[in-house]
Amino acid sequence: MLPKHILFQAVGLTCLLGLSATGHAHFGAVIPSDDIISQEDGRKIEIAVKFIHPMERHYMHMAKPKQFGVLQAGRKTDLLPALTGTKGKAPDQNEDFTAWKTEYEIKRPGDYTFYVEPAPYWEPAEDAFIVHYTKVCVNAFGLEAGWDEAVGLETEIIPLTRPYGLWTGNLFTGQVLVNGKPAAGAEVEVEYLNESPGNPSIVVPPGDPFVTQVVKADANGIFSYAMPRAGWWGFAALSEAEWKLERDGVEKAVEIGAVYWVHATDMK
Repeated sequence: MLPKHILFQAVGLTCLLGLSATGHAHFGAVIPSDDIISQEDGRKIEIAVKFIHPMERHYMHMAKPKQFGVLQAGRKTDLLPALTGTKGKAPDQNEDFTAWKTEYEIKRPGDYTFYVEPAPYWEPAEDAFIVHYTKVCVNAFGLEAGWDEAVGLETEIIPLTRPYGLWTGNLFTGQVLVNGKPAAGAEVEVEYLNESPGNPSIVVPPGDPFVTQVVKADANGIFSYAMPRAGWWGFAALSEAEWKLERDGVEKAVEIGAVYWVHATDMK
């Protein structure tokens, strides 16, 4: 048995490493300019596609995605050619980052699920590639149909709570799927987008564990989380792919993430 002082040092180091990993969670992001389109609104929405640490407002360079599209009324439409690259610099961040954006015209009532499959991102700190399959739903003109449809991605979150028209404090529930099957016991990371439109004040976490919330899915891959603040919230369920990618002649693990974004609104 290890001496107490060595054991305590080992436990402390493990905790620090765990906090560091959790405090720098990666999230794919697909953020529309609005999640509910009414008759009074214009038919065009702006959509931003990026790769970020949401709470810390730190951006990573994002190569052009492998696929980007929308699922509406059971039909998928390829939107990848419409994506335009953008350059920017986040607060307290020296290096430039690349993100993507587009405009989309809503032509008929219903639910529109926008989705992205990014190019694999190499993360040296994890000695692995990251691929986050990301979704968000926009409702148009009052027809609520299709928000719980699966896109058919390698891993994805199926919302069990209608993912729009949510008040601050509402419970969001989803089911994690990997290869179409429930991911029992999946760990789901939750972060607030600390630049949400309409909420100009920035949240300053009092400690590392507050940056990324963590919930566990049950045996059917189902999880829930109550959103305590207005703005955009990201849910990322992570697992390891059954396939690997090569880097410098060596096969490396691939972290696949099912990411879903929902918006909460204050009740006034």
